[in-house]
Amino acid sequence: MKRGVALGTALVAILMLPGCATVRTLDAAKPGAPIIYSGTRLDWYSLNGGCCAQDRFGTAAPKYVALDLPASLVLDTLLLPFAVAAELGVGLGVRGGL
Repeated sequence: MKRGVALGTALVAILMLPGCATVRTLDAAKPGAPIIYSGTRLDWYSLNGGCCAQDRFGTAAPKYVALDLPASLVLDTLLLPFAVAAELGVGLGVRGGL
């Protein structure tokens, strides 16, 4: 039973990932947009009535911002070393894609 619940939770998390604010902001790559804790900042901005997320972050906020906030906080924390390096202009030679 526990294995089924864990599998279901993992499946829901994977299905929500494309809607995650962190993934959206990193994919937007808008010049001048925040990099460090970008997804968390987008969620917080939207929760506090921010009017123009598209202009500020390069993407719209997720549909369920309050639900996304904890996941974005965790993912932003995991990506923090890369975000700091990008903010400082340090090239890590990391490339995406297959």
